[in-house]
Amino acid sequence: MTNVPPTGLRGAVDLSSLVNRPAAPAPGAAPAAAAGGAPIDVVVAVDDSSFGDILELSRTVPVVVDLWSARSEASTVLSELLERVLREYAGALVLARVEAETNPQLAQAFQVQAVPTVAAVVAGQPVQLFQGNVPEEDVRAVFDQLLQLAAQNGVTGRLPVDGAEPAAAPEPEPLPPLHQEAYDAIEAGDYARAVTAYKTAIAQNPADRDAVAGLAQVSLLHRLQGKTLDEIRSRAAASPDELDAQLDVADLDLSGGHIDDAFDRLLTFFVKLDPAGRTVVRERIVEYFEIVGADDPRVVAARRRLTNLLY
Repeated sequence: MTNVPPTGLRGAVDLSSLVNRPAAPAPGAAPAAAAGGAPIDVVVAVDDSSFGDILELSRTVPVVVDLWSARSEASTVLSELLERVLREYAGALVLARVEAETNPQLAQAFQVQAVPTVAAVVAGQPVQLFQGNVPEEDVRAVFDQLLQLAAQNGVTGRLPVDGAEPAAAPEPEPLPPLHQEAYDAIEAGDYARAVTAYKTAIAQNPADRDAVAGLAQVSLLHRLQGKTLDEIRSRAAASPDELDAQLDVADLDLSGGHIDDAFDRLLTFFVKLDPAGRTVVRERIVEYFEIVGADDPRVVAARRRLTNLLY
């Protein structure tokens, strides 16, 4: 199972070009809001032209994005599972289905490498979830984590379902001041200020695991800020022995949910480096451990591989 990121909603995925599209939803597309509290379906079909409505809706309720293909049996199976589980949340989540093959802009925006791919949008910002089929219990766990992340970012609405009146989710616990400062900075795109806030929190309390995880993720976002996918991959291909170029590609892979690729790239490159370079790569991989989560099987495998290379 892929853990929902613990902090921050901005990343290498850029959905900004979809915000100002004309409001001409395709048949079955989600309305921006439920007029007069009238019930609406929490499972909707969207496309490249109508996704702007989903971005606006995500400021009220988190939206799960199912990028699927009619030609993929695995996609069909997962879509049915996602709908069945999501309806149990009674309006606290919305499922937006996107046919990946006929909506290339969304497929590119969410960096779809294969279907099914599942992502989310919270407060207009993307969150990578997982790729491929996963067990039902893992789907529920991911949805629960997504709701926690949404609450931390002030997205606590609930859509009216089956005539029920909309009800707000419980108010989240206030964040510690430095954590709130970091979240505000992330929302403003000021990753340098967020890094400083988290570093200060850690200096005051080295046992603050949330700050450690937050620092790891916002540092990743800060490194990727202003760089494009084509620029990063072209540089890495042209300079296969350049450490910074390979680190950038690994950052890009991790931000896009390609966790195994990120670990494999750095661990394979590790053996070619001098001691100083190995230290840089080791520190970056340890940072990735914080982002992905210590209990994730991919982290366990990468940690074992790194230990074998070190000793």
